[in-house]
Amino acid sequence: MDADVIVVGLGSVGSMACWRLAEVHGAQVIGVEQYALGHDAGGSAGESRLFRTGYHESPEYVPMLLQARELWQELERGGRRVLFQTTGVLSIGSPAIAPMRNVLASVTEHEIPHEVLDAAELRSRFPQHGSITDEIGVLDRLGGVLRPEPAVREAQRRARQAGAELIDNAPVTGIEDVPGGVRVSTARGSRTAKSVVVTAGAWAAQLLPELRELLEIRPLVLTWFAPEDPAAFAPEVFPGFIRDLGDVHLFGIPSVDGALVKAGWADNWGSIGEPGQLVRFREPRELAGVGAQVHELVPGLPAHPSRHSAHVDAYTPDRRAVIGAVQPGVVVVAGLSGHGFKLAPAFGEIAARSALGLPQQHDISRFSPARFGG
Repeated sequence: MDADVIVVGLGSVGSMACWRLAEVHGAQVIGVEQYALGHDAGGSAGESRLFRTGYHESPEYVPMLLQARELWQELERGGRRVLFQTTGVLSIGSPAIAPMRNVLASVTEHEIPHEVLDAAELRSRFPQHGSITDEIGVLDRLGGVLRPEPAVREAQRRARQAGAELIDNAPVTGIEDVPGGVRVSTARGSRTAKSVVVTAGAWAAQLLPELRELLEIRPLVLTWFAPEDPAAFAPEVFPGFIRDLGDVHLFGIPSVDGALVKAGWADNWGSIGEPGQLVRFREPRELAGVGAQVHELVPGLPAHPSRHSAHVDAYTPDRRAVIGAVQPGVVVVAGLSGHGFKLAPAFGEIAARSALGLPQQHDISRFSPARFGG
């Protein structure tokens, strides 16, 4: 065997898995990536991501999110880059809707430092947000902004420092059983290991056909706006936010560079058949809808983005990740469904433990590939 574990796909989760495997668990690791390390094609790219523990999806994620937060800070402490900036995250919406009920349950059940603001307090403290009606705000004090590209590169550096071998520009052409393990064939040769972790994001179904019916590929189109008053959108006065108003689901990130504010839709861009069909450039008319909504709800931002970028992610029918063994010796982490990056170090640790046959720190049965039947 060439290694204990081969990790296929070195985006956010794959890079974190390599770091945890090599540095924490002392495993011999080979990581394989089809593109150059640090590429911008996958779902984690885009300069900034929200981290939140007041969780719209379900309060059951909070223990895993708290572990992820600790691991983000651990990754930052051991490195050379600022990866996590605590700005708080403000959730805005009617207290009657399910996402806001989940946020409130998350912060109360798990004793997360937070504030609950009524509509008048929202207007007074955060006047950047317009059209406030009967909504409330929940300010998650543990929330903040993650920097994805530096974080992925730092995890890769830590993995290499601990002895991992990372191979880029090596598309995988096959994964097959061999006596005592698994062989991974790439355009740059074949390697064998006792087990394989597939963290290939939107490309996972191309490697593992059993995932094809489970994963829907969706574009992520990110947009940035030039504010009229940059000081009003600085991290010190403008927390990251998520707002649900009717059919509108908007997120935003303060101006981490002092120039532009990232704001827009999460996954309201349809679906495509495979990652290669992604259109990287969008015409102004295609961006008009998101621009109009951003301007309506955050009036200090213009109705037209200054720039945009497009990436891909994979979604499951229930918007929960697929985590677990799909073949003997083959563990998958896929279908992160647009909310996986904040959990990336926790998912990386889960993947590492799965590959090494170690006990898990969380109940991951809710992510089992078998839940879909078939």
